[in-house]
Amino acid sequence: MSTEPVPPESTENAGPATPDAAEEPGTPDDTAPAQPEPAPADSASTSDDDTPAARDAQGVSEGEGEETLAAAAAADADPATEAEAETEAGTGAGTEAGEAEAAAEAAAQLSEAQAELAAQKLERERIERRRAEKAEPIASGTKLSGKAADLLAAVRAVEGGAKPPATVFAEPAPARRPAPEPVRRPQPVPPVPAAVAAPAPAAEAVEGVRRVLTDGGAPETLAPQTAAALGEGADDLLREDPWQLLRVPGVRPEQADGFARALLGPECAPDDERRGRAVTVWLLEQAALAGHTALELPTLTAALVRQSVPDAEAAVQSALAEGEALVFQDALDTVDAARPAQPERPTEDSANGEDHGGESGQDGEESRPVRVLVGLERYALAEESLADALARVVNSLAKEASARWDSVTAGASGSTAELLRAVAGHGLVLHTGGDASRAEPAALLTAARTLGLRAVAACHTPDGRQRFAALLGERAADGAVVTVPGLLAGTEGPGRDAEGAFALDLLILLDAPQLDVESAAMLVESLPDGARLVLSGDPAVLWSAGPGRVFADLLAARACPQVASRTPDPGPIGELVSGVGIGELNQVDAPGKEIVIVPVREAGEAVHRTVQLVADSVPRAFGITPEETVAITPGHGGAAGTRALNAALKERLNPGPGRFGGFDPGDRIAYSPAPGRTVPGRVVTADAEGLHLSCADGPVVVPRERVEQSVRHGWALTAHQAVGSRWPAAVVVLPGDAGQALSRPWVYTAFGRGERHLSVVHGVEQALPKAVAEVPAKPRTTRLPLLLRAQVPAAE
Repeated sequence: MSTEPVPPESTENAGPATPDAAEEPGTPDDTAPAQPEPAPADSASTSDDDTPAARDAQGVSEGEGEETLAAAAAADADPATEAEAETEAGTGAGTEAGEAEAAAEAAAQLSEAQAELAAQKLERERIERRRAEKAEPIASGTKLSGKAADLLAAVRAVEGGAKPPATVFAEPAPARRPAPEPVRRPQPVPPVPAAVAAPAPAAEAVEGVRRVLTDGGAPETLAPQTAAALGEGADDLLREDPWQLLRVPGVRPEQADGFARALLGPECAPDDERRGRAVTVWLLEQAALAGHTALELPTLTAALVRQSVPDAEAAVQSALAEGEALVFQDALDTVDAARPAQPERPTEDSANGEDHGGESGQDGEESRPVRVLVGLERYALAEESLADALARVVNSLAKEASARWDSVTAGASGSTAELLRAVAGHGLVLHTGGDASRAEPAALLTAARTLGLRAVAACHTPDGRQRFAALLGERAADGAVVTVPGLLAGTEGPGRDAEGAFALDLLILLDAPQLDVESAAMLVESLPDGARLVLSGDPAVLWSAGPGRVFADLLAARACPQVASRTPDPGPIGELVSGVGIGELNQVDAPGKEIVIVPVREAGEAVHRTVQLVADSVPRAFGITPEETVAITPGHGGAAGTRALNAALKERLNPGPGRFGGFDPGDRIAYSPAPGRTVPGRVVTADAEGLHLSCADGPVVVPRERVEQSVRHGWALTAHQAVGSRWPAAVVVLPGDAGQALSRPWVYTAFGRGERHLSVVHGVEQALPKAVAEVPAKPRTTRLPLLLRAQVPAAE
C-alpha cells in the first residue's frame, strides 16, 4: 500500500471533545440518570451506531433516536451535536402539523416499502394468533420454577383479573431440568394483500396532543409523532401518564421527567409507578436498538437503578403485570455451553442463586444454571417463531430427496462440491465466505434449476442482486435473483401458493449476517414443508441493523451442516481485508496503488482530502468517476461525519440552493423506505407530490412530509448503510475523534466496500490497529441458540 507524504509539521488530532460515536447507543449501560430539566440540544452525545432507533408507523431507521426534545424543536440545530445513533430517516421532529392532510393523500399511493410493512404486519398478526393458541408462553420448553415462575404467575394473575403476587422478586429456587419442547408446525400464512399505507393521525388528534405538549413545555412539533405512537385518545393518555412520551422515538427519560413535572406538579415523584414502568419499556427498546432481543434480569434492574428508579424490581414487576414485557427462564446445559452464543454475561450464580458446588438433586443429576430474561413481546415471539420454523425446515426434508442431486454433485469440486452435497442431504445449510465465495451459491442455484427445482436467491440490496445476477449470466433473466424486501412484499420472486407459503423448493439467502430476527422469522415461516434453506454470508461483517444475530447464533448452535468456502478474495484489497478478519492489520503490496493511505491531522483536513480524492485523484488515476466512488465514515455527526462530508461533496459535485428540503436535481441520495434499509438513488425533480427519486428499483416519490425522515445525501455513508453493497472505489474517512467508534467488524466492512481501489483518510493513528486486534463485535443477548437446542440436535 502507498502512503501520501505527511506535512513536515505534526500536531495533535483535532476534533470534538466527544468522539463521534464512542459507544453503541441504546445499551442500558450507557443511559444517564434523570436530570432535573430536559437536556439542551447541544448536550446530545454522538455515537456511531446506525441501528434503527424505532420500529413505529413512522418508518424511521438507522439510528438517530438520541436527539433531545430541544433538538426536535429546532430542526436546524448543529448536526455535529446530534446523537449519532439517530434514526436513518430522523425523528420527524421537524414535521409540520399542517402536513397531516397531505400525508393522508400520499397514503393512497402504494410502494414497495408499504407492501413490505403490510407483510410485516400480517406476519406479526399470525404470530399473535399462534401465541394465543399455545398452552405455555415460555418458549424454552422448561418447567418454570423460582423467580421466573413467580414472574409468570404475576402476568397470568393480572390476565385473570387478580392482583399479582408480592413474592415475584423473592430468591429463586434451583431450576429443574426442562422437558424437550415438541416441534410445532406454523399456521399457513395467507397471501399478502395489496399494501395499505398507515393513515396519518387525524388533525383533531394531533391538535389535542399539541395542546398537551404545550402545557408540559415540550416542543409542539412532536405532536404528529406522539399521536401516531400512542394512537386513539393520545391526548388523554398523555395527561394521565406523561411518561408515555417515552414511546416517541428520540425522547429520553430526563426529558419525559421534565414534561411530567410540568403536567403533574407536586404529584410527580421518582418512585411513581408509571415512571418505573415506562422507563423499563424504554430500556428494553434501547436494548433492541443495540441488537438485544431480551435483557437478563440483573442487567435490566441495574440499568433501572442508573435511571434513578428507586425500586427497580417493582418497576419490572409492574411492566410484566401490565403486559408491557414478557419474562423467560432459559435453563442452560452448562455455563460454558452458553458462552459462545452469549459472551461477557454476568455470573449466573449471583443472578439466580444457583449453587453449582452442592450435591446433585434427588434424580442424581446436577442442577443446571438458569438465566431469567425480560424482553418485549414482538422480539421474543419473533425469535420463538423463527426457532420453530427452522426446526420444521430441518425436520421436514424427505430422506429420499437427495438422490436426484447425484448428477450435479459428481462434476463439482472443492467448496462448491461440499455445498452441493450438504444441500442435497439437509434442509438447512450455512455457507460462510467472503465476496469471492458468492460463486459457490451461484453454482448451487444453477444446479438446482438444472434439476427442475423452484430455486431463488435473495439479496438484501439491489446492488447485491445485480452483482449476484452477473455471476449467473443468462440464467438470471427469469427472476432467479430477488431482494429480501421484494420477496417479502410479493413484488419479486415466485409468489405464494394457496396456503400462503413461497412457491419454492430452495431459497438461498445471501448476506445472511444482515438478517434481523423479525425478517428472518417472516422468511423462514413462509417456506413450505420440504423446502431447503441456505444461509450464505461473511460472518466477519457488521451484524444486522435490527435486533438479533441470527446467522451468528446459528453458527454457534451447530444445528446444521456448515460449509466454509476456501475461495479467497483476490488482489491487495482482498488480502488486506482477510487479515483484518483475523485481527491483523498487515502491510500488503499494492503495485497498482489499489490501496492508498492519506494521513491527516484534523477533521477539516480529512474533509478536504476526501473531496479531493473523490472528485479529482481517483478519477484521474483509475478512471473511476465520482458517481462510482463512496465515502464511508463512522457516523453521521461530527466535523467529518456524513453530514459534513456530504455538504462538502455536494458543493463540489452538484452545487445548488437546495430548493426542496436541502436537495436539488442531480443530488446523490440514500433513501430509507423502511427501518434498517438504505437504497441509493438520485434526485430527479420535486413538485407538489414530493421529491422524485430515481433508485435501483425504479422511480420513487417521497411525500414532502417524509423527506426529512427518509432521505439523506448519499455521497458519504456509514458502514452500516454501505454493508451489502460494493463500489469500484471506496474512501474510508477516519478523523481523529473516530477512534472509539472503531471495531474489527466495522473496519472489515468499510475496507471491503471497494472493488478496485481503497483510500484510507487516516487520522486515528494507533487506534486503527488496536481496534482491529482488540475490539470484536459487541455482544448481543439472544435466545435463539437455546431455543434451537430444545428442538434440533446438534449436527455432528
